Amino acid sequence: MSNIVINTGDQQHKYCQSCGMQMSKDPKKGGTNIDGSKNEMYCSYCFEGGRFREESLTVDGMKERAKRKFKEMGFPSFLAGFMTRGIPNLKRWKAKG
Repeated sequence: MSNIVINTGDQQHKYCQSCGMQMSKDPKKGGTNIDGSKNEMYCSYCFEGGRFREESLTVDGMKERAKRKFKEMGFPSFLAGFMTRGIPNLKRWKAKG
């Protein structure tokens, strides 16, 4: 079962579809498209100016980055791993699968 929740009514995503972070936690409330408009699918940490900030990042790399962040926040390793299990199901990574 995925922990990703999507409001399909207006296509606004509750979680970044690259890293899984809650969009409400993004200080910029989303990344930007090439024309400067707001991108509501990806957070500002992952997406800027119509491109992924780290285009060569792999799904495994993203999972490791997220695990490190959770550990920095004080979560135990097993819980960090549990909370990142849904990353491969996010749109950015499903498109590559």
